[in-house]
Amino acid sequence: MTDIKDLIRAVGSLIDPLIAIAASLALLTFFWGLFKFIFAQGSETSKLEAKQIMGWGLIALFVMVSVWGIIRFMQSAISLPSIT
Repeated sequence: MTDIKDLIRAVGSLIDPLIAIAASLALLTFFWGLFKFIFAQGSETSKLEAKQIMGWGLIALFVMVSVWGIIRFMQSAISLPSIT
């Protein structure tokens, strides 16, 4: 049983930095859309594009935080210590 826990910890320690990078990219995408929306200056097509970018950024953040929460819940349910 400890071999499985060690394997899970090893994989988790490799994936954790990737999750942080992905969350940072999603947040950056949201702010990029916000920046484009602020500077659209009356162009409705540019505003619509910026809203779509912000929406996808928020969806990505929501999915990542939800998956992170589910993983933490499962870790506590099967008594695995968290990696961080």
